[in-house]
Amino acid sequence: MSQERLALTTYFGERERVGNRFVADALLDIFERHGVQMSVLLRGAEGFGAKHHLRSDLLLTLSEDLPMVSVAVDEPARIEGLLDEVMALGRHGLVTLERAGAAGADLQDEVKLTVYAGRQEGVAVCDLLHRHGIAGATVLLGVDGTAHGERRRARFFARNAQVPMMVVAVGSGPRIAAVLPELEGRLLTLERVRVCKRDGRMLGAPGQDGPLEKLTVYASDHHAELVRRLREAGARGVTCVRGVWGFHGDHAPHGDRLLQLRRRVPVVTVIVDTPEGIARSFAIVDRATRQSGLVTSEIVPRSL
Repeated sequence: MSQERLALTTYFGERERVGNRFVADALLDIFERHGVQMSVLLRGAEGFGAKHHLRSDLLLTLSEDLPMVSVAVDEPARIEGLLDEVMALGRHGLVTLERAGAAGADLQDEVKLTVYAGRQEGVAVCDLLHRHGIAGATVLLGVDGTAHGERRRARFFARNAQVPMMVVAVGSGPRIAAVLPELEGRLLTLERVRVCKRDGRMLGAPGQDGPLEKLTVYASDHHAELVRRLREAGARGVTCVRGVWGFHGDHAPHGDRLLQLRRRVPVVTVIVDTPEGIARSFAIVDRATRQSGLVTSEIVPRSL
């Protein structure tokens, strides 16, 4: 992997429509038509957008329009070539464009590694990262996507082994570099991040230069209170995606198991806002992660 890539991320509602079609289907059709190397559609567990309408899978009355996130990754020319079609779908949410580095980049600082894989591979990749001492990783299950330009849609009563998933990991550059040879042949991206908190310990505040900033909280399945407080404080928008497997710190990888009474899965909470808005949200996140969790910040160089 040597070339630079672009990641196009779209946040919208599950029931958002363009004409007589759902936005999700329209987006994935665009990605398939342009032969996007890898795209993943994730169904969120909870969140709200600019209008602050709360949606949650915890209550039936709030679960009819869950937040959705689509991520499309490819070389800059292909991603830029489909932007007009994506924007023609209308203003249904937030669309961001971020540069994703290559494996040969300088890996001295903290790094976010995203590995794109099929459903049967995600847990194995996560366990590999844990063995290498990476600070944390979360497996996010896709419900639709493209792999090498071909549509991979999840279906009922099917194994769905080829539907793409994402493994998002954060760790030190040297440790990430050490694991890359064992991930050779997989599509992956690398982005520099600022680690703000780890297991309750403050390491640095957000506040990076840029029009928008992304604050990400990696924690266990206790996100409802955090979302409620962020909504009350007027955050621009929040999306929570529940993982199926993952770990942080010294904890062993874990996820849902058969006959388990309580859910114990990782949740990724994403807040995209201006640097001033992120500073206000971070005060709430700080209180919610007193003892556990991983919090990072990144620059969002461009929103559409």
